[in-house]
Amino acid sequence: MLISQLEDRRVALWGWGREGRAAYRAIRARLPALALTLFCNNDEVASANALDDARLAIETQASAGRLSAFDVVIKSPGISPYRPEALVAAHQGAMFIGGTALWFAEHPEARTLCVTGTKGKSTTTALLAHLLRAGGHRTALAGNIGLPLLEVLDGPQALLDPPSPPEFWAIELSSYQTRDVAAGGTRPEVAIVTNIFPEHLDWHGSEQRYIDDKLALLGEAKPRIAVLNANDPLLSAYQGDVRWFNRDDGWHLRGDALYHGERFVFDTANVPLPGRHNRSNLCAVLAAIEALGLDAAALAPHAATFQPLPHRLQTLGTCDGLTWVNDSISTTPHASLAALDVYRERRVALLVGGHDRGLDWTAFADAMASQAPAAVITMGDNGPRIHALLSEVATRAGFALMAAPDLAAAVDQARAFLAGEGVVLMSPGAPSFGAYRDYTERGRHFAGLAGFDPESIAAIAGLGIA
Repeated sequence: MLISQLEDRRVALWGWGREGRAAYRAIRARLPALALTLFCNNDEVASANALDDARLAIETQASAGRLSAFDVVIKSPGISPYRPEALVAAHQGAMFIGGTALWFAEHPEARTLCVTGTKGKSTTTALLAHLLRAGGHRTALAGNIGLPLLEVLDGPQALLDPPSPPEFWAIELSSYQTRDVAAGGTRPEVAIVTNIFPEHLDWHGSEQRYIDDKLALLGEAKPRIAVLNANDPLLSAYQGDVRWFNRDDGWHLRGDALYHGERFVFDTANVPLPGRHNRSNLCAVLAAIEALGLDAAALAPHAATFQPLPHRLQTLGTCDGLTWVNDSISTTPHASLAALDVYRERRVALLVGGHDRGLDWTAFADAMASQAPAAVITMGDNGPRIHALLSEVATRAGFALMAAPDLAAAVDQARAFLAGEGVVLMSPGAPSFGAYRDYTERGRHFAGLAGFDPESIAAIAGLGIA
């Protein structure tokens, strides 16, 4: 749906986070006189009122009845369309779309490379933009990575229509946004899916719906080419025009060595991507670049100059004799295990736990029987559940198991336990909701507790067009 098509319709915005504010600005750029209703939280009312927009009505109760009064509801990604009030309103005829759908409708000519996956999507998207730029291609980096598409920066300015459009758009999409691409009506040139395993079940309602929503990028959006992980059992069954990575006849790793089929390309040992799972993201990126018809092998060595993203196995430095690693982006037990594997040769105190959304930690507990760190410290809402699951394993495997009420106490316990020797790895395996606004705020808090400047570790390089 084009923004111009909102004219003469009853339109509401639902959510006043960064995506909601970006949608408001984009609509006002096209339709300055359109009457809008904003549904937001009580603590966001003052911010919305500060706009002094006479055509903006502000409400704090998004009931089924109120939502049903609108033709179109532009919702923020964090708001699930499966909430009862949204389902009722949709049944009554209200159309729910997101800012991503609006952007795709406004840019039918854009050459888009859309990246999703349970883990690795941010690093993959940023690395994709980095290599394309290294090859001299003007590229936009935006989406779920931290810059809404409706807020893309061209230099210091946010512009819906940049005067010098980029050649390529590297776009990260969460599972909250993948259906929006199809709703926008524009077919992605390339769709990259890194992996799929259960996450965000509270938003999607079930594991199967999460999978279906994620795979909407392949099915409903109908990309020209799909770039998929051959090692993922769900993805390996996909039929279509596919460029596979992590397969012997495509881009894959043999130890630290990067291969394209049987051709050795270069040694990735010095690439700043910690862990084999992170380096497999490089294989995804090269397969996508090759799908564009570019010389991926020539661009591959530029990965050595990539600046890693914050909060993703981010080594903060050494303080009190300890190495501090911030993996706040970790929101599944699978991610915590992958992080732990990177430091398997070190003495590690692992901090896990956070918001409890019902994920099964049994596989994590089973893994601790053979690959446990020196200590596991549980914390947060699901900390007691994880602790109970690990208690018997800890006795058999011989690792220390401690419980902390929050992150600050967990850091204190890790510091005392390691006594100046080892790695404090915060890889929570759970979201930050409740205790923190988001995973970035949790990562900053961890950095401060460890003795580092929280702001200096938080920037994502390269957002926008370059």
